Amino acid sequence: MDNRREVREFLASRRARLTPQQAGLPAWGGSRRVPGLRREEVALLAGVSIDYYTRLERGDLRGVSDTVLDAIANALRLDEAERTHLGNLAKAAQTSGRRPRERAKPAGVRPELQRILDAVTEAPAYLRNGRRDILAANRLGRALYAPMYASPARPVNVARFIFLDPLAHDFFLDWTTAARDMVAALRIEAGRTPHERALSDLVGELTTRSAEFAGIWASQNVRFHRSGLKDVHHPGVGDLHLTFEAMELPADPGLSLIVYSAEPGSASDDGLRLLASWATTRAEQAHPAESMPRDQ
Repeated sequence: MDNRREVREFLASRRARLTPQQAGLPAWGGSRRVPGLRREEVALLAGVSIDYYTRLERGDLRGVSDTVLDAIANALRLDEAERTHLGNLAKAAQTSGRRPRERAKPAGVRPELQRILDAVTEAPAYLRNGRRDILAANRLGRALYAPMYASPARPVNVARFIFLDPLAHDFFLDWTTAARDMVAALRIEAGRTPHERALSDLVGELTTRSAEFAGIWASQNVRFHRSGLKDVHHPGVGDLHLTFEAMELPADPGLSLIVYSAEPGSASDDGLRLLASWATTRAEQAHPAESMPRDQ
């Protein structure tokens, strides 16, 4: 990732979306040549000189203090995810030109984590990394994401499925929201791990192969993906309206456990039970000999 360009485009995009009225500034007369705030207005709100803010917005965050970052974040009305992203960009600027050595990551998923997944029998659950590779799942998790597992490519990657697989438009009831959320999550991950080659390759691949991804990526939006709603149309059981919780695993940095649930007594709650039955039927069809009773 080009840190200077990322900083420049992020700050300019946040400035452009904020009007003087929203920032609490008087609405001066005359036409405005730029959408949103001017640089001098951001500098005024942040309590820094125009020259200094201009240097920052041109992409040079080297040596910037936390106090100044907080002031700029307040001036631009940044939310938690945007503040975190700006902080990550500033950290990356301090090491610009000194690419850190990537730590060796363990291959596969620890057996203990797989046992935890398998112990969750009434809810879909899976493990993912920051670039949205699904590294392991329980039986219901694999059943829920059966359209993704239909591709032989491994590991299954949710971002590739959303933007490169035509089945995604049928699977996600609101494909546009799913696509925007995915790009926003990938961008904040790119700010957190700017030197991760696999993530850079993924972003490059999606930018090249998907005009939709490239357009959304250019918006510079970021967000956390910690909890929320997931509305899908499963090919075997129909529509499912689920909630999810994403839990980071401190012992496995970069990995998160995702668990889905449905409102008790709802149609989606019934749908999860139907999904379990559907998964069992599919397993029996795939391995009929294993499901036959043994001779006594």
